[in-house]
Amino acid sequence: MEVQIDDPILIKKYIAGDERALETIINRHNQRISSFIYSKVNDRAIAEDIFQDTFIKVIRTLKRGTYSEEGKFLPWVMRIAHNLIIDYFRKSQRMPMYKGSDSFNIFSVMGDEKLNAENQIIKDQIDSELVDLIDELPVDQKEVLLMRIYKDMSFKEISENTGVSINTALGRMRYALINLRKIIEENNIVLTN
Repeated sequence: MEVQIDDPILIKKYIAGDERALETIINRHNQRISSFIYSKVNDRAIAEDIFQDTFIKVIRTLKRGTYSEEGKFLPWVMRIAHNLIIDYFRKSQRMPMYKGSDSFNIFSVMGDEKLNAENQIIKDQIDSELVDLIDELPVDQKEVLLMRIYKDMSFKEISENTGVSINTALGRMRYALINLRKIIEENNIVLTN
């Protein structure tokens, strides 16, 4: 019977030069991380890209010697994957998508496009300013805010994905909104059109 070596020991072995130790960790958590990523993006190829990018970040952090999540390797990797998923959605959200339905009417869209071109420009400007403001928030608050607003996740889902309690997730959301309000007031930004 093979003795299972704990993640922290494998990480130390990998940092010390044992490449197989990392392979063991990846194989151990592969299914869970892959499933998590796929459940968010629903596309095998994109999920594989994000999975690879996740472990590139993991390897870089380990090689730099800046990893300090003692005993919490999996939640740390999940956070990295989660942030890369948010980045992916942020980049892909710039493309407008119309979901087909029976009531879809191309003429109503064309009419709306002409009438709302100016409003759309204003809205895009507000959206980009808001993204810049959100970027100023502490990482943990920004993460919860993006999950809640852009991904429409429940606090239970946020809690599961970040490895913190629901109360902590709620608290981070509260502080994120308070801090956003402060940033908006300090910079005299008007977010209405």
